[in-house]
Amino acid sequence: MIKKHQIYKKDNWNMMTVEVQGRKIVLREISDEWGEETHDFLSRPALMQWASDRFPKERFETEAEWEEIMNAFREV
Repeated sequence: MIKKHQIYKKDNWNMMTVEVQGRKIVLREISDEWGEETHDFLSRPALMQWASDRFPKERFETEAEWEEIMNAFREV
């Protein structure tokens, strides 16, 4: 059974979803700038490490915005 989680969705061209496929975690990132990227993870800690590297706290205007995205990853 595949469980799909939406991390964020701004429109049809800027979104990030995570699918849990048994033991494998597949992250799909779609952007109007780079197209679609797919990342495969074998554990949740690996996913969280990638997320913290991809979304550094300094990039966000408010800490609440950063917390919202990180909480979405934690719920996977």
